[in-house]
Amino acid sequence: MTRTDGTLPPYATLLGIVIDTPATEGKGPILRMDFIHALEGRPGMLHGGSTAGLLEMAANAALVGVTDRQGQALRVKPIGITIDYMRPGLPQTTYARGRVRRVGTRVATVVVEAWQTSEGEPIAAARMHMLLRSHDANDDTDDTAAPTA
Repeated sequence: MTRTDGTLPPYATLLGIVIDTPATEGKGPILRMDFIHALEGRPGMLHGGSTAGLLEMAANAALVGVTDRQGQALRVKPIGITIDYMRPGLPQTTYARGRVRRVGTRVATVVVEAWQTSEGEPIAAARMHMLLRSHDANDDTDDTAAPTA
């Protein structure tokens, strides 16, 4: 998750993800992932897992930015992810931005797009459902269990 000080988690650092452009009203920050050989899948192609990691980090950054502005310091956990790979990722810089569609009391929905040459030509898109937990929530609870009546 993006930390409240605006930094990204260690996994983002591992992938070389940085904040390229700060968040704007209604849109999360644009994250940038420069291509390095370690992100290569098939020869000359960006690995789909690298793209998925960028999409998740962009969703987290967008959601934490919104909840922080609302005065809610929450931890987020992905509980449902659908990714559409639209075109191959080439060995070049990739960008992603998330947009928060809904924030409920326990779950939020974020849509994310990743692109390389033009934001209007995404290479992948994701719809993510994120569980919202307060920082003081007990980490030992089973967040995925169905609520009881």
